[in-house]
Amino acid sequence: MNKYDFLTAVGIIVGVGLVLMGIIVQDGELGAFMDPAGMMITLGGTFGATLVSFRQGEIKTVVQVTKNVFFQKEQSIIDLHDRFTDLAQKARREGLLVLEDELDEIEDPFFRNGLQMVIDGFEPDNIRSILNAELTSMEARHEQGQKLFSTMGTFSPAFGMIGTLIGLIMMLAELDDPDAIGPGMSVALLTTFYGVFLANLVFIPISNKLALHSEEESRMKEIIIEALLALQSGINPRLLKEQIKSYFSPQEKKLLEEAQKRAEEEEEDDLVDV
Repeated sequence: MNKYDFLTAVGIIVGVGLVLMGIIVQDGELGAFMDPAGMMITLGGTFGATLVSFRQGEIKTVVQVTKNVFFQKEQSIIDLHDRFTDLAQKARREGLLVLEDELDEIEDPFFRNGLQMVIDGFEPDNIRSILNAELTSMEARHEQGQKLFSTMGTFSPAFGMIGTLIGLIMMLAELDDPDAIGPGMSVALLTTFYGVFLANLVFIPISNKLALHSEEESRMKEIIIEALLALQSGINPRLLKEQIKSYFSPQEKKLLEEAQKRAEEEEEDDLVDV
């Protein structure tokens, strides 16, 4: 299940809004900051250079990569903790084969594939090797998406400067008309504004957000690998719980304690009702 990351959209909207408000507060005319030709030079040059820098297959993934900025796979480490605790208790009582009934309830293909290998009796080293290879492949795909946007963040200011140079050259050609120098300089500088604005509010932040999403997904998969191998070894469920908790941040530990406290209170209420 994907979770909408509203902060990304809010950040872009707030950034654009505050820049526009800053222009208005200084009695600037928004129309003076609109230059279709400058925007074409900045965006066209950026996308053109990006096409040269990457292969066709990598460019095709840009839509999916962009979607990942706004939608993140919803993975709760607390749910993962509870799931493995339940699996460990069942395996300890009835053996690993009983866990085959749980496979259909696991949505994550990585988790499901790993659990299937545990049930099938694969050697621990083989399980670790296969899952680590899959994790490495995922990280490489994510890194490619990050690199694509960071590259665009590098190109856009450069092409903004190129647009400025074009504008200056055209302005110098009109030096015999002093009245055209001021407006010409203004238009020339707009392309630099566009390039820096897009790089620092869109392209580079998107690359950073993709990196954060990738780090979180990698952490979850690393936990799954270690927990699966511990499950295969017949670990005590209580010990497995503590092992998974060692990956928790202080905030996540607090959330887990609150969830456990609510569960205990609900259980006490059920006993009272009985």
